[in-house]
Amino acid sequence: MSLLRASGVIGGLTLVSRILGMVRDMLVARYLGAGLASDAFLIAWRLPNLFRALFAEGAFAAVFVPMFNRTMAQADKDSPGSGKAAAIAFAGQILSVLFPFLLIFTGLMMVLAAPVVWAMTGGFPDGGVEKFNLAVTLTQITFPYLALISLVSLLGGILNSLDRFWVNAAAPVLLNICMIVAVLFFRGDTEVATAHTQAIAVTVSGAAQLLWLIWSCRRAGVVLRLGRPRLSPPVKRLLALIGPAALGAGAIQFNLLVSTSLAARFLPQGAVSYLYYADRLNQLPLGLIGIGVGTAILPALSRQIGSGNEAAASHTQNRAMELALFLSLPAAVALCVSAVPLIRGLLQHGVFTAADTIGASGALAAFAIGVPAYVLIKVLTPGFYARQDTKTPVRVAVFSMLFNLVGNLVLIWPLGHVGVAVSTAIAAWVNVIVLYWLLHRRDQLRMDDRFRAKAIRILGASAVMGAALWFLNPLLDPYMARGLMERVAALALLCGLGGLVYAVAALALKTYAISELRSLFRRPSRTS
Repeated sequence: MSLLRASGVIGGLTLVSRILGMVRDMLVARYLGAGLASDAFLIAWRLPNLFRALFAEGAFAAVFVPMFNRTMAQADKDSPGSGKAAAIAFAGQILSVLFPFLLIFTGLMMVLAAPVVWAMTGGFPDGGVEKFNLAVTLTQITFPYLALISLVSLLGGILNSLDRFWVNAAAPVLLNICMIVAVLFFRGDTEVATAHTQAIAVTVSGAAQLLWLIWSCRRAGVVLRLGRPRLSPPVKRLLALIGPAALGAGAIQFNLLVSTSLAARFLPQGAVSYLYYADRLNQLPLGLIGIGVGTAILPALSRQIGSGNEAAASHTQNRAMELALFLSLPAAVALCVSAVPLIRGLLQHGVFTAADTIGASGALAAFAIGVPAYVLIKVLTPGFYARQDTKTPVRVAVFSMLFNLVGNLVLIWPLGHVGVAVSTAIAAWVNVIVLYWLLHRRDQLRMDDRFRAKAIRILGASAVMGAALWFLNPLLDPYMARGLMERVAALALLCGLGGLVYAVAALALKTYAISELRSLFRRPSRTS
């Protein structure tokens, strides 16, 4: 499957999930607002969500997929036709070790929920014992999601390696469906009751996703056997790689965890919710572009590097960076320029007030500065993982996290929660710069002339779109706080006109020719 097709499949299904996610967030904002129950739930949701990002979208896939592909390729080389069976046997060994570990770890984290929440929040100085106890209870309810989604990531990695990208990409839709159903039909009469139903829905969705992946694997002829845990050499190799990869792939999530913890400790009630809602919009382009492109190029890079074709690998990453920038830069400009009308139109209703809109939109504009960086991290790190180098990204990630921590401590006092978002965005760019510099220094990746030329044109087209949105905002913002149909029409008009201006500007600046777009859709060979 070509890079653009694979990215489009993943991105398209991620778009469905993110749209449902925005519906979910609109409902949660309506019934939870940005107060005590909302802050408590979002803290409880942050920790398992962190591990979800690490496993389902990060470390496990980054390490497991190349090893699965190498096992399959080597077995086929030694005995043609035996590759798939050998790779599935390897996956079964991983499952036999992973399953008991997850049971023990999940149980331990549920028992230790109170000290974990205290470490993250300092006991909520602004909300007292009630908020702390609620966060502890909700954490205990949501944490089984970690074990379930980790098993989902194992099965999804297998299907991705078999070029069945759509199955794993569709799984998060179930999370949003479960949470929407919970808030619509089981929320209860109070904000605290609504928080409880949302926490239960998180864990239920994990079970639903696992059943979906098991069924899909069986249809693909993949059946894993749970045997006695055995630390075979391949398993030891994966375990040695996955720890560093977790830190490397999860730099963004770790930075958000640090930011959320500082907001809970030092900022007034509502700051945690402002950062969450802003990050949810900010994560939309990351999910649609970064995860899609990053997931799609990893198997191809593994094959190209494994066959010694470094030139093809460099070309693949250049085209991936080009595609990522083409899609993420206008998204960043739009989120930054139109932060207020977007937040108002999507979230300002029910108990989510106009003051909450101002608070969340400031964080969104700051987060948006880092959108291209968040996406490029997803594109650059496969260049290390495909070479089974997980130590380098972790060193870069640790440096980025320390940079973010210092930035947070410096900016949180003069700028409040907006300073936290600014620091996180800058730390993401630091991560990108160092990752590229290291690949460049090793002669494993160099920006080619085509990328440089297109980057300038993409920047120009994005600037034109930003100027258009600047004039549109005051015309459409009054309609964002009215009835549902007026909100939908205003949001559609804002996004539609912005996208149209960008498309026209991109064509006028010759960012892409039709022939180039066609070439991106062509199916490459398995070895190139």
